Amino acid sequence: MTSDRRPLARLAVHGTMIVLAFVAIFPVYWMVVSSLKGDGEIYSSRLWPEHVTFEHYAYVLDAIPMLGILWNTTLMASATMLAQVLTGLLAAYALTRWRFRGSSLVHGLVALSWLVPFQVTMIPNYVLATRLGLLDSLAGLVVPNAAAAFAVLVLYNGMRGFPKEVVEAARMDGAGHWRILWQIVVPNLKAPLAALAVLAFISAWNEYFWPLLLIRRMDNAVVQIGLQMFMTQEGNQWGAMMAAATLSSLPILAVYMLLHRHVIDSFMRAGLR
Repeated sequence: MTSDRRPLARLAVHGTMIVLAFVAIFPVYWMVVSSLKGDGEIYSSRLWPEHVTFEHYAYVLDAIPMLGILWNTTLMASATMLAQVLTGLLAAYALTRWRFRGSSLVHGLVALSWLVPFQVTMIPNYVLATRLGLLDSLAGLVVPNAAAAFAVLVLYNGMRGFPKEVVEAARMDGAGHWRILWQIVVPNLKAPLAALAVLAFISAWNEYFWPLLLIRRMDNAVVQIGLQMFMTQEGNQWGAMMAAATLSSLPILAVYMLLHRHVIDSFMRAGLR
């Protein structure tokens, strides 16, 4: 009986995975197809345009500085990702390797700060950015997000499972904390670091409220502000918006393709613990 149920169970699992994959991929497919449709058939339900056109891409590149916006967003997201990984790495190492009175309280406060939405601290950050002269600048988008509780928690869980004997052996050999961190701990945390880097990059790339509040000029705009330009009171330009969204998703796809093995490995290791 058990052997007879295994093929049915595998069929059910694979069928469910196919359905979920379709649900995840179809919106992306529809976005690309809609960007290739003309204005006359943008509302049609055809799965492929009758006449493929790239007029929406040409319009996007002419209407807004799309390439400059993509470059600004890439710089902002990359800087935010690097800052969060670095600050999270240092904080996680301190919490796992340095035992001091109140360390559990500090870890709890970091975890609780993760539950506070950014909208709560948005206005104080805006006032601070204005006083520091960071208004309408890419630096103003990065500095308030340079440290993230999520990054600390992810790397803290990764470092907590690192063998203490290896660290103690390195310290007996005369290695300092800085050398232990970069030459011993970091090379063994490639999977969590890659997963964190991808998630931090995507989160910064998709940020909308903070750039909307801080940015004034189109020269310093990011992707989400650029997409908003095609939403007007007269009506939404769906073809142009889908073309801009397709262009905006290419850097995210490239980052994931470079680091997808490490991301999958990180999730698999987390599931086995």
